[in-house]
Amino acid sequence: MKFILLRLLVLELGLCLASNYDFYRLPTALRPQKYNLSILTHLDNPEDHRFEGTVKIELLALENTKNITLHSKNLTIDESQIALRQINGGETDNCISSTAVNPTYDFYILHTCQELVVGNTYELSLSFSADLNRRLEGYYRSSYRDVETNETRWISVTQFEPTSARLAFPCFDEPAFKATFAITLGYHKRFSAISNMPEKEIKEHKTLPHYLWCEFEESVPMSTYLVAYSVNDFSSKPSTQKEGTLFRTWARRNAIDQCDFAADFGPKVLEYYEELLGIKFPLPKIDHIAVPDFSEGAMENWGLVVYTESDLLSSSGRSSLLEKQRVASVMAHELAHQWFGNLVTMKWWTDLWLKEGIATYVATLALEHIHPEWRSRNQDYFSNMLPVFQGDALVSTHPLSRPISEESQIIESFDEISYEKGATVLGMMHFFLGDESFRSGLQSYLQFYSYKNADQDNLWESLTQAAHKFGVLPSNYDIKTIMDSWTLQAGYPVINVTRDSEIPPSSSTGCWWVPLSYTTQEEQDFNITKPKAWMECGKSGEDLPKTIQDLPGANQWVIFNTQLISLYKVNYDSQNWNLLIEALTKGDFQSIHVINRAQLIDDALYLAWTGEQDYGLALRLIGYLQREKEYLPWKSVDENLRRVDRIIRQTPNFGLFKRYLGKLIKPIYEHLQGINDTFSSIQEQDQVLLKTLVINLACQYQVSDCVPQALAYYRNWRSLANPDALNPIPSNIRATVYCIAIKYGGDGNWAFLWRRYQNSDLAAEKYVMLWALGCSRQVWQLERYLELIFDSNEIIRKKDSLLAFEAVASTELGCLLARKYLMDNIDSLYQFYYRQASDMSRLLYAICDQVISRSDLNKFKDFVTNSGKSLEGLDQAIQLNLEIMLVNVQWRERNLNQMSLSMQDLL
Repeated sequence: MKFILLRLLVLELGLCLASNYDFYRLPTALRPQKYNLSILTHLDNPEDHRFEGTVKIELLALENTKNITLHSKNLTIDESQIALRQINGGETDNCISSTAVNPTYDFYILHTCQELVVGNTYELSLSFSADLNRRLEGYYRSSYRDVETNETRWISVTQFEPTSARLAFPCFDEPAFKATFAITLGYHKRFSAISNMPEKEIKEHKTLPHYLWCEFEESVPMSTYLVAYSVNDFSSKPSTQKEGTLFRTWARRNAIDQCDFAADFGPKVLEYYEELLGIKFPLPKIDHIAVPDFSEGAMENWGLVVYTESDLLSSSGRSSLLEKQRVASVMAHELAHQWFGNLVTMKWWTDLWLKEGIATYVATLALEHIHPEWRSRNQDYFSNMLPVFQGDALVSTHPLSRPISEESQIIESFDEISYEKGATVLGMMHFFLGDESFRSGLQSYLQFYSYKNADQDNLWESLTQAAHKFGVLPSNYDIKTIMDSWTLQAGYPVINVTRDSEIPPSSSTGCWWVPLSYTTQEEQDFNITKPKAWMECGKSGEDLPKTIQDLPGANQWVIFNTQLISLYKVNYDSQNWNLLIEALTKGDFQSIHVINRAQLIDDALYLAWTGEQDYGLALRLIGYLQREKEYLPWKSVDENLRRVDRIIRQTPNFGLFKRYLGKLIKPIYEHLQGINDTFSSIQEQDQVLLKTLVINLACQYQVSDCVPQALAYYRNWRSLANPDALNPIPSNIRATVYCIAIKYGGDGNWAFLWRRYQNSDLAAEKYVMLWALGCSRQVWQLERYLELIFDSNEIIRKKDSLLAFEAVASTELGCLLARKYLMDNIDSLYQFYYRQASDMSRLLYAICDQVISRSDLNKFKDFVTNSGKSLEGLDQAIQLNLEIMLVNVQWRERNLNQMSLSMQDLL
């Protein structure tokens, strides 16, 4: 009781004292040098999951100061145990005269008895405790069901990015405050512990029977968001790495056989990065652990990478090629962070893309190097561009390098702009700088800023020096001038190409320095990706037209942006579009590079979507798909028409749309021998992806025998005596078959798949089933599913509930039920997700895509107005949703009839 009274008193005092410093960033008078962190974790009693700890922080005074301001959130700090002493020049005790809190910024402020003097080093000791939460942030607990004993097993694990280390221990929780960490974990002896560094010593706890202390080696300097530790009863699979780095993959004991692919693939990635970047991995070991509950796909903690199970585990007989590639891509991304983000860290979250965008792009290089048969570089590069072209066209988007002034903006920045757009602009630089110059610039950047922090200007400087050294950039050009136009403003250019050979200014607002690569019908050289010219900005930032000399006459086509090396759209004059359509539909269409065929589809459908071209032209162009047998063009049309489908399926015009697409799909479906299992005989891996995609489209639009054959596969599976052990449906098409069986089958099909979901121990397989269960067209089934999704007993894991809700919301009937459920239960959902903005924003995104009427748009506006605190911190998400809904409404009013008439003309 005394402690509670003290905390209340401190809070009142703190609000007064903290008012003199009301800024969201920490003061810079002190810099942490080292943390000695001890955490005792209690997992043995399911009724009392908690932790307690002490932290001793060595602080260097950079300015004279009489207060220590750091972060602490939801921690109980024993203020009677606080100690402060000077540790250089002879130990001298100091003390704390008072404390205060600033709950707005999670500041814990300690006022010192004596001034801390510049140049001196001090040690601050704090004792603290908290519950192991279930919010999947900070230091939290997770559980799984032991299949052998049917018992619930508990583990603990951390997730600190971006601002959750403060939930686990008092600290300077900003990326620029790097320090070393000496971590000691206490736990019951039936568990084991892992952290960023290798074990140093394990010994018995002196007072708690059956408890151990595990001390780990001191870390290299790193930011607080990269600290990690876990107490668990998992097994590990070691791998061999040439230079002696210990590489281990951890999972539940009954899932350890699902680690084989990751354990083989990971060391190869690490070795590739060491060669590519010229810097050895600096730690003696690296662990990868798959946990049952995790808020993100994965987290790159230095030396201890944490994954959700579906992003690390796979099964050779049960995982599809896409699922296997997903594991490889995520692992390569997280390992790239060991250099980009961990070794060199952004100064502030403004430049989040410096780690996320670069890691996304470098991961594509790793996949291409290790598995060239996947042809993943072209696929990934194109796939990264598609969401950027859609999302970055909205007014509610944001620049790559964006001002950050509050925590919600940090969380919002973990989006396709920081990841995919960041990767795309980096890839653009790679193309116009060339491999040697690009690699040299990255190596110089990493070497100079190792164990430090950097901003994008530091990267620009390293790349400029390399570009001039290797002579790939004119001496009067610099990377900062070029690339600031891509990172400091939102959006991207749409370049208009006219037949008089002058490229007029971009139709987009703003100005970009654009590397122009192109080829002609006469030349047809798509391998020259270095720019032949540049579109430049004037001294006042205005967009300047560009004249290109020596292009062929009006009877030959020209294609800009060879192999789609740059992030811009191209709108040609009608003559050039018609020449391209002629070449694709009647000529040797394969003479045009496959990436540029995908680009032409994407540009034409995008320009039709925005109203800058008509659908007659776009649909004539994609008509050539009846001849196309490559994956990327089909992926392009699938991504573009998916958003049209979401609107048109709710109108009487859907039958016409289905017939038109059926005409395009049928030739390739029959060429690939339909839904028959021919996957083992396919040599090229991208043809596996093509067949997977085409079968999904064919069943979706009821082409040929796709639906009856899918139902036959499912009936065969249901007839087996042990369907959990044996599944005859080819792994690459299970997602399609499951969905079709739920969509066209009865309650028996739904109940069968629900049982398989409950019995499965492979996370990726469970995800496929969760999505398929939302394919039902029965109102009562979907309503029951929504209740299961948000059941307080977590019949479906909370982290998976968002995927299941998105599945329901993705269908024409389910979107109405999901929207109503969300609006009717917003307050309880807010509590269900522990008031976390990132989860709530996903619920909103799920329901916005299929709003196509002004009345529904207005209902959503009223809902936002009346929802109060349940939508707190979601300003950007709300604005984005409102804009997507308005764009849908406007598209329906402007384009639906025109597109329908164009389809009729082509049938």
